[in-house]
Formats: sequence, C-alpha cells, structure tokens
Amino acid sequence: MKEGNSASIDFFMKEAIALATEHMKAGHGGPFGAVIVRNGEIIARGWNRVSSTNDPTAHAEVDCIRKACKYLNTFELTDCILFANCEPCPMCLSAAYWAKIECIYYGAGQEDAAKSGFNDVFIYEELRKEANKRKMGMQQVLRDDALQSFKIWDKLENKIRY
Repeated sequence: MKEGNSASIDFFMKEAIALATEHMKAGHGGPFGAVIVRNGEIIARGWNRVSSTNDPTAHAEVDCIRKACKYLNTFELTDCILFANCEPCPMCLSAAYWAKIECIYYGAGQEDAAKSGFNDVFIYEELRKEANKRKMGMQQVLRDDALQSFKIWDKLENKIRY
C-alpha cells in the first residue's frame, strides 16, 4: 500500500464518507462516495448517480475516475490514490485497474454493503464461470469480421497504447 500518515488517510476517507452521505440524502443515488488524491491533494470528488441519471455505470468511483482523468487530461492515474467509502464493486475495481490507480483505501466492505441490499457477490461468482455457463447469455459471432478492426489497429503507426 501507498505510505501515508494515518491522519491524512483518515482525512481523505472522511471526505469520501461525507460525499456519500450528502449526495445520498440529496437523492442523487446510493450511499457511495469517492475521492482521488494526487501528491496529497484531492483532485476529484465523485458520488453515486445511478438513480438520478438512470445510468447503471454512474458509481462513485467511476464518476471520480472520469473527473480526475478530465482534470489531468489523461486516461492514466498512475500516481493517484482512490479513497472510497465502500469496497469497490467489480466494475469500479476494473475501472481503477484500467486507470492504473496506485492503490485504494476503502471503508465499509462488500459484506457491509450487501446487508443494505448492494450485493455484488453474484457478479464475482458469474465472472468465475465460463462465458457459456453464465446467467446472462453470451455467444461469439462474426469473429473473423470483428478481427479486421484489430488488424488495422496493429498496423497503425500513430496509435496511443493503453
């Protein structure tokens, strides 16, 4: 984990918790908040907006990652720390990996969230299964056609890798 003094860790976590409570009470979404910190400074604040935007991807961590990337004008947050009032769900954890977040501090655990009806365990279980055995149907089609985009990508000289 990223080294830091407990006072600053507590400060940033309390900000994530406050965002969760404030925006949940305001009717923006569920009780989730997050901040992203770079060099000891909060560069982005996010909160759950799922129900207020009708967007199932509008989780606090994703909202915060989007804001931080926009602020820094980059898609990589390699020197940033994410503080979330709750353990990130599989989508948010994946987004943090894609953004190359350095580390994550979280408050409540996934078991705590499940007690309030936010149960992500089934997603973790589904991800462990083979694609054709998941509850959501998945079938590969037109693979050869789809590979054409990747062949063009492989030949691009001015691509930005991520």
